[in-house]
Amino acid sequence: YIAAVYEHESVLSPDPTAQVDRQSALELMGRNLDIYEQQVVAAASQGAQIIVFPEDGIHGFNFTRSSIYPYLDLVLHSHSVKWNPCREPYLFNDTEVLQRLSCMALKNKIFLVANLGTKQPCEHTDPHCPSDGRYQFNTNVAFNDDGVLVATYRKHNLYFEYAFNTPPEPDYTFFDTPFAGKFGMFTCFDILFFEPAVNLIRQHSLKQVVYPTAWMNQLPLLSAVEFQQAFATAFNVNILAANIHHPTLGMTGSGIYTPVKSFIYHNMEAYGGKLIVAEIPVITTVYETKAEEMSSRVSEKGNEPPLFYAEMMYDNFTFVPVWGEKGELQVCANTLCCYLNYRRAVLTDELYALGVFDGLHTVHGTYYVQACALVKCGGLSFSTCGQEVTDATALIDFQLWGNMSTPYIFPLLLTTGITLDFADHMGWKNNYYFISKNRTSSGLLTAALYGRWYEKD
Repeated sequence: YIAAVYEHESVLSPDPTAQVDRQSALELMGRNLDIYEQQVVAAASQGAQIIVFPEDGIHGFNFTRSSIYPYLDLVLHSHSVKWNPCREPYLFNDTEVLQRLSCMALKNKIFLVANLGTKQPCEHTDPHCPSDGRYQFNTNVAFNDDGVLVATYRKHNLYFEYAFNTPPEPDYTFFDTPFAGKFGMFTCFDILFFEPAVNLIRQHSLKQVVYPTAWMNQLPLLSAVEFQQAFATAFNVNILAANIHHPTLGMTGSGIYTPVKSFIYHNMEAYGGKLIVAEIPVITTVYETKAEEMSSRVSEKGNEPPLFYAEMMYDNFTFVPVWGEKGELQVCANTLCCYLNYRRAVLTDELYALGVFDGLHTVHGTYYVQACALVKCGGLSFSTCGQEVTDATALIDFQLWGNMSTPYIFPLLLTTGITLDFADHMGWKNNYYFISKNRTSSGLLTAALYGRWYEKD
């Protein structure tokens, strides 16, 4: 099927904390919706059957609970009402945004997924009801090619979004399409947690995901395209991921991903939006992860490189330097040991290091991580390891493995200029998870096993 995602540079409110009336809010959102409309027409003309827009793309961000109120549409999250906002605009007040999105889907005969702020009144008899008598949700909506609202999803793992409430129960949302079966739906920060994303995919055996996001890139392990690809590979799903484009905020990185191929956009220089249209197969089978013999993991004692500590991703990693043109290394922390066999084609004046972290990550969210990472350092001194690096020239053959305690491993393989590469082999072997690659296609930035131990969050 043919899919489209749009990385949108939103028109933002000059002062998001200011109180405005509904009319002014609709005017600002209308400017973003005008751009959406052009992109839907463009995508449909290229044969796209579904299009995904990013999180916060219509209204923007940095609101307070009260300042966002005029931007909110009314959405009743019930599964009983089959409503077509374009054809039945009179059913509910404050649904102007939904009506426009619905009409875009209907006019262009395309499935459409977008993210908006919504409100839902509640009674004080409801123990979760906020004191002002309403819920405010960060919401994804999906319309079918006839403009019918077929699914809503309320973001569960909010990222310091004080304008919004967490829904009382997680939404497990998916919708059906004639061209690719079921699509699951979740948002941004949700991708790092068990509920509802992982649970949704497992319970319903989903093979396609739509994913609006407003993701601030953090290298070396959590760049948007890097992690989106890792998620597609780890769960054997296709992901249609639409990110916001605001390079000054570190936001870029969208794509259409299959477990073995991707069509991505990552650009920190240019301004303006970007439409990606690509044809991808519907996943029906499990891609076999090819196992291979791993070399013995005995290193000769006596010539072991020094251990050192450095901060990476705000976590205290334990590292060993990756010196010379080839070698076998190991480094451990807590219960996790990471092993690396490597060979460098040509020695460049770049320092690489093998790092391990097994612990609770606590900055910008709390979640338990087990990570084995081969990274390029920012300079030649140990203290530069873990820094954000975007360019590299070293081509490295490697096998990286670790005795991970969790089944949820996200394989990361990032190359120079924030491009993606694909492993030759990966998978489990005797309680070790491994990833191997003969010669990356360009300079290696990061090769890592990013494990999420959800039970220990």
